[in-house]
Amino acid sequence: MDEQALLGLNPNADSDFRQRALAYFEQLKISPDAWQVCAEALAQRTYSDDHIKFFCFQVLEHQVKYKYSELTTVQQQLIRETLISWLQAQMLNPQPEKTFIRNKAAQVFALLFVTEYLTKWPKFFFDILSVVDLNPRGVDLYLRILMAIDSELVDRDVVHTSEEARRNTLIKDTMREQCIPNLVESWYQILQNYQYTNSEVTCQCLEVVGAYVSWIDLSLIANDRFINMLLGHMSIEVLREEACDCLFEIVNKGMDPVDKMKLVESLCRVLQSAGFFSIDQEEDVDFLARFSKLVNGMGQSLIVSWTKLIKNGDIKNAQEALQAIETKVALMLQLLVHEDDDISSNIIGFCYDYLHILKQLTVLSDQQKANVEAIMLAVMKKLTYDEEYNFENEGEDEAMFVEYRKQLKLLLDRLAQVSPELLLASVRRVFSSTLQNWQTTRFMEVEVAIRLLYMLAEALPVSHGAHFSGDVSKASALQDMMRTLVTSGVSSYQHTSVTLEFFETVVRYEKFFTVEPQHIPCVLMAFLDHRGLRHSSAKVRSRTAYLFSRFVKSLNKQMNPFIEDILNRIQDLLELSPPENGYQSLLSSDDQLFIYETAGVLIVNSEYPAERKQALMRNLLTPLMEKFKILLEKLMLAQDEERQASLADCLNHAVGFASRTSKAFSNKQTVKQCGCSEVYLDCLQTFLPALSCPLQKDILRSGVRTFLHRMIICLEEEVLPFIPSASEHMLKDCEAKDLQEFIPLINQITAKFKIQVSPFLQQMFMPLLHAIFEVLLRPAEENDQSAALEKQMLRRSYFAFLQTVTGSGMSEVIANQGAENVERVLVTVIQGAVEYPDPIAQKTCFIILSKLVELWGGKDGPVGFADFVYKHIVPACFLAPLKQTFDLADAQTVLVDT
Repeated sequence: MDEQALLGLNPNADSDFRQRALAYFEQLKISPDAWQVCAEALAQRTYSDDHIKFFCFQVLEHQVKYKYSELTTVQQQLIRETLISWLQAQMLNPQPEKTFIRNKAAQVFALLFVTEYLTKWPKFFFDILSVVDLNPRGVDLYLRILMAIDSELVDRDVVHTSEEARRNTLIKDTMREQCIPNLVESWYQILQNYQYTNSEVTCQCLEVVGAYVSWIDLSLIANDRFINMLLGHMSIEVLREEACDCLFEIVNKGMDPVDKMKLVESLCRVLQSAGFFSIDQEEDVDFLARFSKLVNGMGQSLIVSWTKLIKNGDIKNAQEALQAIETKVALMLQLLVHEDDDISSNIIGFCYDYLHILKQLTVLSDQQKANVEAIMLAVMKKLTYDEEYNFENEGEDEAMFVEYRKQLKLLLDRLAQVSPELLLASVRRVFSSTLQNWQTTRFMEVEVAIRLLYMLAEALPVSHGAHFSGDVSKASALQDMMRTLVTSGVSSYQHTSVTLEFFETVVRYEKFFTVEPQHIPCVLMAFLDHRGLRHSSAKVRSRTAYLFSRFVKSLNKQMNPFIEDILNRIQDLLELSPPENGYQSLLSSDDQLFIYETAGVLIVNSEYPAERKQALMRNLLTPLMEKFKILLEKLMLAQDEERQASLADCLNHAVGFASRTSKAFSNKQTVKQCGCSEVYLDCLQTFLPALSCPLQKDILRSGVRTFLHRMIICLEEEVLPFIPSASEHMLKDCEAKDLQEFIPLINQITAKFKIQVSPFLQQMFMPLLHAIFEVLLRPAEENDQSAALEKQMLRRSYFAFLQTVTGSGMSEVIANQGAENVERVLVTVIQGAVEYPDPIAQKTCFIILSKLVELWGGKDGPVGFADFVYKHIVPACFLAPLKQTFDLADAQTVLVDT
């Protein structure tokens, strides 16, 4: 072995040595006989360095996994003997190998097992057991090998080919016939021998039993001697968590519903008599989390049995199963309401499925009604934040609680399906009592009271949010709660969670304000003052900006009396924040987008005449235009690149804000009808000079291009005079990405205006194509994946452009480019259809060719086109499917073929 290269295996070795070690590993993998050196080193214990031992196992692993079939019978025998020799040596070693070496060795044993068990090594387990006997080190390795084999055969996270899946099934069938009873007996002996003396080995063995029980005969495990031993382990502190998991796997095993019911019930009786159901006396939360998972498994197993029995019409046994389920509900409730969220979370599945049963019953008993109410109270209690929740800096614990809350929400939704009236009454009771005294109540209780009202909107679904019509008692209850929410003053509560929940709920129930519009002013004030958009917390300000936009949009008909007041109050929030003034604005630029959109919505949907709308829109956009001109001048003079970037950002925000206001227009309220065309044309004239700025081109062009897309929709043909100049600037010094983003703009114009833009298209057609070809012909590094992808995307965009031109009835734009240019274009389309292995581009190219044949195939087509059809287009239809890259297994390629 290359001793110098082996030095690089040490984690502390420098990068040169590590690189050499990696290269050596690759070399050994390729070499036909290098693995034998590694096998010999392992068998003879040549090296004491752990990393070299691990390395040798890696080389063997590669050999077994990828090259085993190439070995001779003698070489295969050598690998088997090497592994057995290594295993024998472990019995005598003064110190056990490191865990990572034992795990890697187990993986190699497992790989060899799945390769040889059915053919050359049927006595695999007997050979292993004869070596290890009951030696603790040997047992440890034996159990690791069993886990590695289970992983190879059963692990659903490992993707297997259909051939491997068939092989694995055959191996399991053969094991069941030949050796599983012996393996089970070995597990029993290990558990019996080591349960009091070696907890690590015992826990490993329990893990193996839990893993294998899913696919072996359950009667081998679910019998008195095994179950009694496992139940004994439940009382041994170091074993009980693993014993719990093992019992869970036994309970989870698929089996006959009546047998499953008997198994679960017998387990429950023993656990209850041993005191495990008295969970209030248990302080070990880690064990309780596992126990909760076990109870959840038992409960869900009984529910599956009940479902099957009902389906089979076995009413007597189904009744027994339901009775068995009911007797577990008290324990389930204790676990659900436990202060530790992991314990509570683990029982939610049982709880959810139990409610599903109750939903199917025609009549609920008093006890079942009491259970529903108890679950409801538990959910309400568990939804509450605890004191430790960090709202300012949410980490992993907070994220876990948010996920847990989502689980509880599903329970609440299910409760609503079982008893909507009870849920509504319970929430109303909690909500009303909490909000009566909100000033003296802890924030988490106030938050959860409002949260429950919010959650009712989804738990009691209605179409189009019509919560305040239809069912009178429900509408009246929700209306009362909403009235209390907006009049109680709780929006002033000094905690971000309460503030946010207030605004979320107000927006969720916006239809309330169409029923009681008198409350709109006080809610608007909450949005606009220190409780909302001017809150001390950036998180609250940001979320409120979005919610305010939604609130105004949904209630635009009710907003008319408040429009000018709102616009005055948000004036300072609309200011563009240039980088040099050092002023930290209240809202980020993303948040300001919502405020600009809100302002646009207020103006456009107002009942004002067009002149007033125009004046208000001009007031909104003029400060942006003025600031834009000043900042653009500053950018032209800026020397420092960082300053240039921040100025360009600010200019881009200005364009984005103006763009966002235009989202308020619709087919019913167009820019023209609102008298706002002139204002947006002024914006265009202000923003277009940025295209000729040589600095920060990417960001400026991107912003203006987006604005042009919006104006094509809003201003329609009024935008056309600006397009030629804008296009000319955007085609200067452009990269692949610029062209990719510019072509959709031209496509939009072509598809929308068609013949109106024919002269412009004819004029810019070849300059655009020259720019595209120039970028596509630029040399790039052979392995530069990013450049290759950019070119592929540009090629697609180019073909999409030609498709738009031909599909919009504008083929004369191509025909008028001169015979030489027309031929060049057609040749590129043929290349796209045949030569490039890109099914999306190929499909587009065949669509273009098909359209051109349809348009030009007759007598009126360009001179020479008929020849082109027979010389190039017809052959292309046959050549494309013959290409090696034409993959009929690929859906996109099939689309090309059709």
